[in-house]
Amino acid sequence: MNFTTTYLGLRLRSPLVPSSSPLCDDIDNLVRMEDAGAGAVVLPSVFEEQLLNETETRDDDLVIGTKRSAQTRALLPTPDDFNFASNRYLLHIVKAKQALGIPVIASLNGTTFGGWMTFARAIEQAGADAIELNIYSIPTDPKLPAEEIEMGYRTILTSVKGQVKIPVAVKLSPHFTNFAHFAQQLDEQGADGLVLFNRFYQPDIDLEAMQVAPNIHLSTPGDLLLPLRWIGILHGRIRASLAATSGIHRATDALKMLMVGADVAMLCSVLMRHGIGHLAVIEREMREWMERHEYDSLEQIKGRMSQKNCADPGAFERAQYIRAIAIERTIQPPL
Repeated sequence: MNFTTTYLGLRLRSPLVPSSSPLCDDIDNLVRMEDAGAGAVVLPSVFEEQLLNETETRDDDLVIGTKRSAQTRALLPTPDDFNFASNRYLLHIVKAKQALGIPVIASLNGTTFGGWMTFARAIEQAGADAIELNIYSIPTDPKLPAEEIEMGYRTILTSVKGQVKIPVAVKLSPHFTNFAHFAQQLDEQGADGLVLFNRFYQPDIDLEAMQVAPNIHLSTPGDLLLPLRWIGILHGRIRASLAATSGIHRATDALKMLMVGADVAMLCSVLMRHGIGHLAVIEREMREWMERHEYDSLEQIKGRMSQKNCADPGAFERAQYIRAIAIERTIQPPL
């Protein structure tokens, strides 16, 4: 069975890709992911604020690592190439590339255009196979119009694309007035891939301490429905690769995402709940399902149930909402 897929122009042995998470901050974990069948890995996001806070410190691991390996020294940029204390993250990329035989995708979250561009160059020089732009921003200024927000995203993309030759994906939230139009704009401006969707952490209130408190919840299978809809709508309408993330916990979840047109299914919460080895379980169950249904390759199922290809395109739009209301009315509440 041909279980390979293409994402960001990279040929992957599997569509299952561990997404950016604390699990990917450890080289041993990355090796275990590859052994379990991962097609690629996405490293944890590096935040420009973290780098700026570390500008007066030096990472001894980088000094030791570069003394030990001439190859490491050759891969790392010189101090003149960037202005951040980025040693630890860049060394992590170098070590990941040395330890793995699958593509390594770096994740970058900047706050300034200079930061996006400068560190993107350093990431490329450290050996990453691709960059995921994690644009984790929540506009709160009521005077900031949607057009300016979208222009900011496009400017970040084009600026980074102008600095590097490796593929660039953009990880997005769904909070745009016309997401299909915006996705098409990013595609036209050179995005090699779109990652759908970013899950923003929501604040909570600690009533006893009277403080705003962080509130972190792992995803559930129900969270896959939003990216499933939009990947199904976009498949065949844009050139960029499509990565599904959020809510993929079972083999059936990953298969559904591929059916609507995803090139890869990214995993995070399920690996944090059940361990890295569960990745192999998901792959095995996917293969078993494909064998039962007599599919020989992923290409045979990819996009089969997208809006463009399915028998009922209206199911992705308002018509399905009307049907859902009708079904809901038939459900009687318990007495």
